[in-house]
Amino acid sequence: MVKEPRWDGSLELVESSNQNHQRGEEMLNQTVLPFKLESTSERLTSHAGLAVFGEFCAAMKLSEQVNRYLPAPGSGKGFKPNVYVQPLVLMLHGGGRALEDIRMLANDNGLPSLLNMTIPSSDATGNWLRRMGSSSGLDGLQTVKNKQLKWAMKREAEKDYTLDIDASQIVAAKYAAEFTYKHEKGYMPMLGHLAENGLIIHEEFREGNAAPASRNREFIQECKANMPKGKRIARLRADSATYQADVINDCENDHVTFAIAAKKDPAVKATIAAIPESAWKPYSDGEIASTVHCMEGTPKAFTLVVFRKGRQLSLDKEEPEWFYHAVATNKTDPAEDIMDWYRMRGEHSENRIKELKIGFGMERMPCGQFNANAVFFRIGAMAYNLFVMFKMHLLPDEWRKHQVQTIRWRLYQIPAHITRHARSLWMNVSTAYIDLFRDIRIRCYQCCI
Repeated sequence: MVKEPRWDGSLELVESSNQNHQRGEEMLNQTVLPFKLESTSERLTSHAGLAVFGEFCAAMKLSEQVNRYLPAPGSGKGFKPNVYVQPLVLMLHGGGRALEDIRMLANDNGLPSLLNMTIPSSDATGNWLRRMGSSSGLDGLQTVKNKQLKWAMKREAEKDYTLDIDASQIVAAKYAAEFTYKHEKGYMPMLGHLAENGLIIHEEFREGNAAPASRNREFIQECKANMPKGKRIARLRADSATYQADVINDCENDHVTFAIAAKKDPAVKATIAAIPESAWKPYSDGEIASTVHCMEGTPKAFTLVVFRKGRQLSLDKEEPEWFYHAVATNKTDPAEDIMDWYRMRGEHSENRIKELKIGFGMERMPCGQFNANAVFFRIGAMAYNLFVMFKMHLLPDEWRKHQVQTIRWRLYQIPAHITRHARSLWMNVSTAYIDLFRDIRIRCYQCCI
């Protein structure tokens, strides 16, 4: 110990530098691995990959469009809409699952400087979501999302697309949330995916007690309205909630090929029972047959493709021998091909909904107000679409089948050192990744100019 003068003139015993070093050595001896820990004031980021994704958002003019089509702040001191939307999109891409996770972006002293981005607090973001929910925020976000869809789909040769629609439950212990048909409080949003590119063409946030069959015809019409000029929905696949005469009639009138799971109502059961045993053929782990059916309200008959599978042995002798699954369709292909095509919606719709909910944090909602959560969900759908576009147009071809958690591990979470040199901002990444980053930035410039 050595004596050093205090501010009042007295002397105080303090540790010398050698003693500090000795204490560090003692602390080092109390750790499992022999590395030293020290803070730094240098500008670093643990999300260098998010910076190049943010550059893609800038090339897509995300901030300009959000500021143009969403309600402006109520005063000159308020933040513009992009100050809230851009961090939310980046947070969802980075793996954040709650508004409080925005703090992780604020604590990253490198990423905001690279993207020239202001990070609002989680409380301010929640208040903004509520304001947007009570104004025209949803409509503005839909306009922005439609412009992004137009950008992506004009780069595709495809003209006719397949629409897969499905409802999905979000459990939410919110006071105002309603009980779903699964007897849990939450919400029941409807989503429409395009099978060919995976993009969400439309989504509708719904109360938990909304029936999965409600407004399906209107939802499909809104999906059609969101299609860019020169593109059309030529095919439709849906579950039994969409087995409605109006939907089938619209498909026939618009020359849309459909495959919709049929409800096993008395009429369908009677039609299945009338299929002769000689018509059944082996298929998958069961048997398949087809017949003609017409439901009340449909002037034109359609094909009913029926798959049956033997039930497991049961002590209940009255249980039917077969389990049946029927699909209504106007396709003229063999029954096996029709059922194969219908079953593809599991990959094209259900798995993509899972990616949106689990991969982008849409399995939980941040606010107690329904409209605020609807705005958050639409931002989540926008973040998902931007990810699909980023993956398809900027990343290497072999990355196109990766889910977002793989992209986070292989790209978004790469660290970098931020420096200023020759009046320029530099992001320094490992030599192992420099070619990847350069290729992505070149593709971004080429496809967005």
